[in-house]
Amino acid sequence: MSAIYGLYSTPEAAQRAVSSLSAAGVDRDRIIVMSGEPYEEQEFARRDSATWLWYIAFAGGVAGLVLSTWLTRMTELAWPLPTGNMPIVAWWPNLIVMFELTMLGAIVATVFTLFVTAKLPGRVPTLYDPEVTNGRILVGVDGTRDAAAVERALAGGEIRRL
Repeated sequence: MSAIYGLYSTPEAAQRAVSSLSAAGVDRDRIIVMSGEPYEEQEFARRDSATWLWYIAFAGGVAGLVLSTWLTRMTELAWPLPTGNMPIVAWWPNLIVMFELTMLGAIVATVFTLFVTAKLPGRVPTLYDPEVTNGRILVGVDGTRDAAAVERALAGGEIRRL
């Protein structure tokens, strides 16, 4: 047997199952919770909320800004167009390119991070049940050794095995 999971109709019942699994000694990293909608008021929804995405997007934006500043300045200095009493490097028109490449850097960094953290190319979920798309909440453990304790902790839901 590789996995045991339970399907629950309410988020409160799913939270009780997660708490029971933790009390039964199952490591919190091994507990899988899957739902078709976010239940942010429940504790099980907050366990995966910490993310580095904001910092990575900011770093991508800074990299885009630095690259665009260098690109526009070096291009204007490499091919100077002297126009009477005007500076060779014109910052106001360069702001358009700088803004666009800053946003491009942030967007590319965000999308790349999404693909890496979600393991999207070739990701196969370890547990899945079609009932999740019908409003049920899946709570389970993959690769358990003590099946009886896990089944007792998942009491109150429709228990299934893979």
